[in-house]
Amino acid sequence: MGELQSALDALAAEDLFALAPGAVLERTTALLQVVNRANAELTRTVRHADSTGAAEHDGKKTVASWLRGHGHLSAGEAGRLVRSGRALEHLPATAAAFAEGTVTASQVAVIAPIAGEAERAAADEQDVDLGVIDRALVAVAHGEAHDRLAQVVHHYREALDPDGTEPDPTEGRSFRISRNGDSGVSGDYRLDAVGGEKVMAALESMVQANRPQGDDRTRAQQLADALVQLCDNALASGGLPKLRTVKPQVVLNLDIDDLIDPATGPGAARTGFGGQISAARARWLACDASISRIVMGPDGVLLDLGRDHRVVTPGLRKAVELRDGHCVFAGCGAPTYWCDVHHLVHWIFGGETSLENSGLLCERHHTKVHHGFRVERDPGGKWHTYRPDDTEILIGPLLV
Repeated sequence: MGELQSALDALAAEDLFALAPGAVLERTTALLQVVNRANAELTRTVRHADSTGAAEHDGKKTVASWLRGHGHLSAGEAGRLVRSGRALEHLPATAAAFAEGTVTASQVAVIAPIAGEAERAAADEQDVDLGVIDRALVAVAHGEAHDRLAQVVHHYREALDPDGTEPDPTEGRSFRISRNGDSGVSGDYRLDAVGGEKVMAALESMVQANRPQGDDRTRAQQLADALVQLCDNALASGGLPKLRTVKPQVVLNLDIDDLIDPATGPGAARTGFGGQISAARARWLACDASISRIVMGPDGVLLDLGRDHRVVTPGLRKAVELRDGHCVFAGCGAPTYWCDVHHLVHWIFGGETSLENSGLLCERHHTKVHHGFRVERDPGGKWHTYRPDDTEILIGPLLV
């Protein structure tokens, strides 16, 4: 292990700018193979620890729990590593290719289910040579159709039991979400074919709806935005089940001094699920929200609890929607149900909660307006959008 660490130190000391493009790519190829081989050895070691109960040495019941606590792996990563190790005992071709560095850890995880106990029993009953299947899947992983490996594995497993009972789709669904400190959340999910189709159809409808001109974000960014918008619509509709007698909503806790201070105030507001956002972002959300006053004493004792005050009434929102019709930011036609009611002059700074002081903005452009851009409505009823440098964003004629 010391020699391995020394080799890595030597690699890290190399000047990559001294390499020609071809040499950089050759180095990348070699490192990918090294990573695969290292993962293979890790999987073999984890399997040995799993089969010998080595985790008990550190007071852990399973090697998966040891990997979570000592290796800092997520539950999903630890589980996949353990399952791959168990499967490779029955898949010599995959194990050999992994050890040589020609297949990846993720490919091994995709192949591993064919070596499950139920799958092996079904293969034995039907005189299926698992070794032949093993070698065939390695060929797929090596070939040009490597991106279809999961489909090939799925077809094989279905063929083992073509007349079996249809599995409950909810049994195979999973969704994990975790907080990344105070910077946001991340997660992973797994859905059955029909469930996945429903999610993709819903998200695609949001992505393909009328979006702002010049939206050059990546596909991943657009899908993430669509997911947030889908949840935003569901929360706004009022049709979701109540949580302990209260309808689900975004909850923020913010000191009054930070609320009225125009400074950004990073980390000043805390969300109901434990995240932290800036005071500036909290003020943006407060444009269209219910405000509750809670006065606490120096010893943390509640002194006063004020009534909820709805900043934008349902009636005012309807009037703003009827007048504006869509997001008023230049070049955007996002529909009303995607939009917040924005105070042109924030109510914190004396702006009235009125039709004249309101405008519809989608989430993306509401954020822009709270970060330097601004929108104004002239006496003739036309909306204008200005950049932080006070230049107006003008939409030119369509090119034919």
